[in-house]
Amino acid sequence: MEYPVGQVAGFAGVTVRTLHHYDGIGLLSPSGRSRSGHRRYDDGDLDRLQQILFYRELGFPLDEIAVLLDDPRADPQEHLRRQHRLLSDRIAELRRMADAVETAMEARKMGINLTPEEKFEVFGGKDPEEHAEEAERRWGGTDLYAESQRRAARYTKDDWKRMQAEVDEWTAAYEALMEAGEPATGERAMDLAEAHRRHIGKWFYECSAEMHRGLGEMYVSDERFRAYYDSTRPGLAQHLRDAIEANARRLA
Repeated sequence: MEYPVGQVAGFAGVTVRTLHHYDGIGLLSPSGRSRSGHRRYDDGDLDRLQQILFYRELGFPLDEIAVLLDDPRADPQEHLRRQHRLLSDRIAELRRMADAVETAMEARKMGINLTPEEKFEVFGGKDPEEHAEEAERRWGGTDLYAESQRRAARYTKDDWKRMQAEVDEWTAAYEALMEAGEPATGERAMDLAEAHRRHIGKWFYECSAEMHRGLGEMYVSDERFRAYYDSTRPGLAQHLRDAIEANARRLA
């Protein structure tokens, strides 16, 4: 059986543009063409696409996926075993985060006043004050930490909602950027990294480009932060770190 590109896109839940991109970079080139030159995919192509999408969901960059799939020594069964293991780990982490969020939602529904710790559970366990604590430890930013505490103490529930709305909007934009396969060093990624830096400055403390660079490193080295960002989209922590680094160089 052979399938046209539009039908394959529907099977896989991706866009035709994505399949064209995969073809253009040599990651997934269809085995056939129609008489009019349109792409035609066979069952082997669909198997490869499935593997690509598994790895993409796990946060692997496209160039690394190509190396994995084109390795002549690779065992297709080993690919599946690796993917199953990684997905199982991710599911366990997401379940833990879902429990924390559910607790915060239930408290709000019942009108229970949230403690400072519970307020931050809506961020999936990422307490923004940890940014300032880490800044104090790494850079001696005592004044910055105190400023973060002062600001947070003044915020109402409506303030937290506005802050979360900004986070949601930024997250959706960054997910879309990664879905499109845009590099961390591209203009859009750097602009979103800058928006991320300004968000910290708006709500918590003034965050210089150099301090932001340090936070980016923490997002990949500290499992708490990596888990938070990668729960949104696998690989987001590393991608954001690289975008922060590129933006810091741009601002220098």
